[in-house]
Amino acid sequence: MFEMLRSATLAAATLTTGLMAGLFYAYACSVMLGLGRTDDRTFVDAMQWINVKIINGWFLVPFLGAPILIVLTGVLILRGDGRSALPWIVAAFVLYGMTLAITFAVNVPLNNRLAAAGAPDDIADLAAVREAFETTWNRWNIARAGTSTAAFGCLVWALVLPGSTG
Repeated sequence: MFEMLRSATLAAATLTTGLMAGLFYAYACSVMLGLGRTDDRTFVDAMQWINVKIINGWFLVPFLGAPILIVLTGVLILRGDGRSALPWIVAAFVLYGMTLAITFAVNVPLNNRLAAAGAPDDIADLAAVREAFETTWNRWNIARAGTSTAAFGCLVWALVLPGSTG
């Protein structure tokens, strides 16, 4: 039973981390490229709505669940066999922690500033608002796509290590 729980938490940690890596990757290689081709009003309006609508269970469960599941997996591995996976679990936690740090230190404050700019029809200089947001947000989104993808890779490796899943 213990091995099944450990396997399930490692699988869930891998899945939630993979979902987040995929989300950040999708923004980097499609969403932001597409929005980058739009006019300033469309860009600001779309990003303001995306930033409101992304705060939902479909996003929050994997976003916040991933680090919890990674820690739980590490604890369960410490209490059983399969310790060869532990360094990979720790690395995944550090990398996903970097993802969270980037999100809360850079992307969320930029999102908040974009929201504070007001409705697009009320913004006097849409180009300046967009310029203050877009390049920095994109750069750091690519960084968190990298850190979350690396965390996902560490968890995938932990899954395939002999004895890590019972």
